[in-house]
Amino acid sequence: MGATYALGRFIIAPLGRLIYRPHVEGRANVPKHGPVIFASNHLSFIDSIAIPVAAPRPVHFLAKSSYFDGAGISGWMSREFFTAIGAVPVQRGAGQAALDALDQQRRLLEEGKAVALYPEGTRSLDGRLYKGRTGVAFLALQTGAPVVPVGLVGTDRVMPVGAKRPSLSERITVRFGAPIDVSHHGTAESGRARRLATDEIMSAIHALSGQELANAYNEAPAHGIDRLKQVLPHERR
Repeated sequence: MGATYALGRFIIAPLGRLIYRPHVEGRANVPKHGPVIFASNHLSFIDSIAIPVAAPRPVHFLAKSSYFDGAGISGWMSREFFTAIGAVPVQRGAGQAALDALDQQRRLLEEGKAVALYPEGTRSLDGRLYKGRTGVAFLALQTGAPVVPVGLVGTDRVMPVGAKRPSLSERITVRFGAPIDVSHHGTAESGRARRLATDEIMSAIHALSGQELANAYNEAPAHGIDRLKQVLPHERR
C-alpha cells in the first residue's frame, strides 16, 4: 500500500467528511494502537468507505481481486482508488481461497493494524440485521484482537444496492461501540465459543444500528473471510 494509501487517507478521508458530513459517535472507543477488528453491519457498497473515513486510525478491509486486475486507464484508476482506501485484494471462493483471506487478515492484525469485517457476510437488501457468521469471531479468538462493533445508519440511502453513484443529499451515522474481548468464550477451535462470541458481537452491532432483526442468515453468496463457513468446522446455529 505505502504511499498510495497514505496519500489516499490524507485526501479521501477529509474530503469524505466534508462532502457527506457524517455523524460520528464513539471515536474514543477505538484503541489508538495495536490490532483491532471493526465488526460492522453491512447495508451498502460505501460501508467500506464510510468506516475508514470515520475511524480515527487507518483501517483495512478485503475487496475482490478483480478491482485490482483491470487493464488500461479504468483498471489503473480502480486499483489506485481501492488501494487508497485501504482495500486488500482477495480471491473469492471457498477452500484455499478462504484460508488465504484469513491469513491476510491475521497478518495485518499481527502487524498491529486494524481490519474491518462484516459478520453478516454480504449486504442486507431489506435493511434488517442478519445473523452473524462465525468467521469474525474465529479471527478474534485466534489472534486475541479486540472487536470494536460498528453501527452504520443511512449508508443504504446514500448508495442503495444497484446505484451507479452515491447521493449527495443524504447523511450517514457511524457509531463505534466499546471494544469487546471475546476470549472468555473459549478457544477458536470451539464451535460453541465461536457461536457465543459471534452472538455477543452481533448484539452490540444491533444496539448501535437499531435495525430490525432478521433472526436468520443472509443466504446471498458471502465474500471474503465469511466463506470460512465452508472450510471451518460446522457452524453452530
